[in-house]
Amino acid sequence: MSRVGKSIIKLPAKVEVKADAEALTIKGPLGELKTPIYEGVSANVENGELVFTRKSEDQKTVALHGLVRSLAMNCVKGVTSGWEKNLEITGVGYRAQKRGKDLVMALGYSHEVVFPEPNGIKIEVADQLKIKVSGIDRQLVGQVAADIRSKRPPEPYKGKGIKYANEYIRRKAGKTGKK
Repeated sequence: MSRVGKSIIKLPAKVEVKADAEALTIKGPLGELKTPIYEGVSANVENGELVFTRKSEDQKTVALHGLVRSLAMNCVKGVTSGWEKNLEITGVGYRAQKRGKDLVMALGYSHEVVFPEPNGIKIEVADQLKIKVSGIDRQLVGQVAADIRSKRPPEPYKGKGIKYANEYIRRKAGKTGKK
């Protein structure tokens, strides 16, 4: 039994949901998102609540039941309050700044790394060492944050690089001197 799939999503007052056989369209104050409904799972809007039911009890359908409900919940939260990921830059001379729609980073390379801001995503630089990625689509926010992090992932000896704000970098001991 999928406990995730059985739980009901209570829709906030400003959120509208349209369900058809293949997708859910969710509109809210921040925008509109569309998420697929997989075969064997159906969605119904009843009294301001979104309910998901499955047509059979085979393993694949049970797994998709929970998945569809989670994707819909992410869309509802996205169109009401949005999603955000915070990144931190560590290292001497490492910094970031916004130049128009581009994020320009100095990461210890011989050149500046330029990262263009994708559609539907807002990138903010609080100070030179903190980057905030926000938007309504959870998957897109996470992917953009991962792409920015991949430009210089944190290294284990000094911890230099770009890391998530809540990420712990496991440090290694450096070389010891010879006796």
